[in-house]
Amino acid sequence: MDNAILQKFDHYLTTDGPAALVIREHLIPVEGADGVCFPSTYANIGYNIDGEDRARNPDAKNVAIVDSVGSQANRIEPMFTEDPYKALVPQIIITAGNQSINLLNAGHRAGDAIVRYSEIGGDLRSAFRETLKGNALPLAKIAPTSLVFGVWDSRDTQAKLPRLVASTIRAFNVRKLKRSATYLAPVDYVSEGVISAEDAQKADGSSKNPLSSTGFVNALANETHGGVIAEGGIRRDAVLALSALKLLKAENKEGQNATEKLQRYILGLALVAFTKLPLGYYRQGTILVLDPHQPREFTEVTLDGKRQPCAISHEDVLTFAKAAAKEFGVSEKRNLNFNKDAAKDKIKEVKSKEAKSKKGKE
Repeated sequence: MDNAILQKFDHYLTTDGPAALVIREHLIPVEGADGVCFPSTYANIGYNIDGEDRARNPDAKNVAIVDSVGSQANRIEPMFTEDPYKALVPQIIITAGNQSINLLNAGHRAGDAIVRYSEIGGDLRSAFRETLKGNALPLAKIAPTSLVFGVWDSRDTQAKLPRLVASTIRAFNVRKLKRSATYLAPVDYVSEGVISAEDAQKADGSSKNPLSSTGFVNALANETHGGVIAEGGIRRDAVLALSALKLLKAENKEGQNATEKLQRYILGLALVAFTKLPLGYYRQGTILVLDPHQPREFTEVTLDGKRQPCAISHEDVLTFAKAAAKEFGVSEKRNLNFNKDAAKDKIKEVKSKEAKSKKGKE
């Protein structure tokens, strides 16, 4: 194996090496810089906007979350299920009934119930326990992207690993818009005797009414979320925390050599994910692309705060990642089954504990 390739990014792993890599990308809607985009919506609050409402004060400053750090991770991590990236990580497919789920597409990845109650559940539990002792090697052999994008085994060992790659898209100084819609039933169902006039009147156009939701009366949707215009621009900020990556250790008979292989491998995965341009499509009404008038910023940040341009390409890091994966040793594809009986037993155990707890409080 060409040692020059393997050693190419070793300066990122030294104690006095850069603290982080930072990417800042200026984005615009495909319609243009003054186009409308739709931020993420959250229960009870709608858009997550910090700051003042520009409708009341045109000079107010605010920031809206277009795509959160968790949402960005969910968009980026599944890239490792596709060519040419899938050869870099173990492909673990879990079958439950008629459905087959790749671990990388499971909602909580390595911490998801479908994985915990599969044939690999015991090995994964042991791997999480090893991370609590400071040994990341077993988890890297099963679910290495969990070391890149972070994971919390919140329902079992409580092992928690930070994100090495974190990305967020924000819109600045946004002006909120509203939209309304009307549905007109094609037939007068009252005249047809399908519904009574009294029931139709009670529905009153509310989309929450059963007659409206089934399409038997006219439905109104007034002043719902209509997107935003980002008068201060849209920006994607991404960080690769090299200082956190350097803390990963591997404990086995190879000693320091094992840690070197582990860190190079995880660095390769992180760099591949970090340097790949994200998808343009985020949700209905939101397709974002690079702003051709504002250059993409890619920076190395040292421990003393100095910043210098970084020029590594996605092609370069992919070559490195392939070499590092080969040296580390990637497990072969595994097709596993979901253990329904074990899952049922766990549910019974939880219900029993809840019942005892409730009884004890009475």
